[in-house]
Formats: sequence, structure tokens, C-alpha cells
Amino acid sequence: MKTAISLPDSLFESAEAMATRLGISRSQLYATALAEFIAEHEDASITARLDAVYADSTKSFPDRVLAALQDRSLPREDTW
Repeated sequence: MKTAISLPDSLFESAEAMATRLGISRSQLYATALAEFIAEHEDASITARLDAVYADSTKSFPDRVLAALQDRSLPREDTW
């Protein structure tokens, strides 16, 4: 997909220099940078949602039935 964006001159020049140093096209540099930026923010969003769940102490402990099943699934030392 082609798109047009506006950049400050200094940022454009830095991007040009980096693309040249890396031996990739300007388009590839921008696509890679944007993909990494999006991934970083998606990770932060997931972390924030998990933090919100675990901040509520009533939700941070597993269901009693699930906890009992998990406990039963673990090997016991005396069975070895």
C-alpha cells in the first residue's frame, strides 16, 4: 500500500542515513519501525489489562475448584 506522510526534515535525513547504513529501502525502514512501534504498544496494552485484573485482589486468586484440580495434577514426592 502506498501512502504519503509528512516528516520533519531532520527526521527524514536521519531515516535516510539509517536505511543506507542498514542496506534497506526507506520503505522497508518505515514499515519495520511502524511494526515495532505497534507491537510495543500492543504488548503494553496487554500488560495494562493484566495489571488491572491482578490489582483486584478478589480476582487474583484462582477458582477453588480449578486450584484443587491443579493441585491434584502435580506429582507427589512420595510417588517417585
